[in-house]
Amino acid sequence: MIELTEAGGVAVVRLAHGKVNALDLELLDAITETFTELDGGDARAVVLTGAGGVFSAGVDLRRVIDGPPDYVDALLPALTRAFQAVLTTGKPVVAAVNGHAIAGGAVLACACDHRLMAAGGGRIGVTELLVGVPFPPAALEIVRHALGSHDAILSGDTFEPEHSHGFIDTVVPPDALLDTAVATAVRLAREIPADTFRLTKEQLQAPLHDRLARLGPAFEARVASLWHRRRDDGTLAAQLSRPKS
Repeated sequence: MIELTEAGGVAVVRLAHGKVNALDLELLDAITETFTELDGGDARAVVLTGAGGVFSAGVDLRRVIDGPPDYVDALLPALTRAFQAVLTTGKPVVAAVNGHAIAGGAVLACACDHRLMAAGGGRIGVTELLVGVPFPPAALEIVRHALGSHDAILSGDTFEPEHSHGFIDTVVPPDALLDTAVATAVRLAREIPADTFRLTKEQLQAPLHDRLARLGPAFEARVASLWHRRRDDGTLAAQLSRPKS
């Protein structure tokens, strides 16, 4: 479900899990394990991308609906661990968004230091509120940290790469996406001493982690409760049955 290769001293992490790289427990645990190992490994930098034509379509809602009630209780902490594993990797992490990055997929991209997306490759946005579920605290803080505003969070809109409202830093031709992402990661690793880069990331992210430490515990139970409610009242099932435009 994760393909790990190397290019010029950069670890290329490719999500390869089903047709749309939907985030389920297994993939989330694999992301956490992979990035934890890479943080302490020899790779100078990391590129995160997806297999096929989709970066990630977000949480696998079918698993939420069809699974037992305690699946939600396992899923939400797994989301937090995976997002934070990407976010706190002390090396340059570049997202090569090769297609749609929706909801949790967009959060994964936001957890990276620099985000490239293929022109015409899809849409990106956090649609959680339109689905009817609240953000896990870590996901909300990561998106807030990346975007610096609330507009895209509260609207639930998705955007083309060229008008991404801060989700994407650089738009590149599809056939140049991975090479450009690797080159960007190499440049960051070459031009900035590794210990300086790591410390600066810690400094930049300190307010985010402070907010999570203070506010996370106060919201986690309420977030889980609403995920259970949307599962049980048919809201999530209705979302899956809506015609795709």
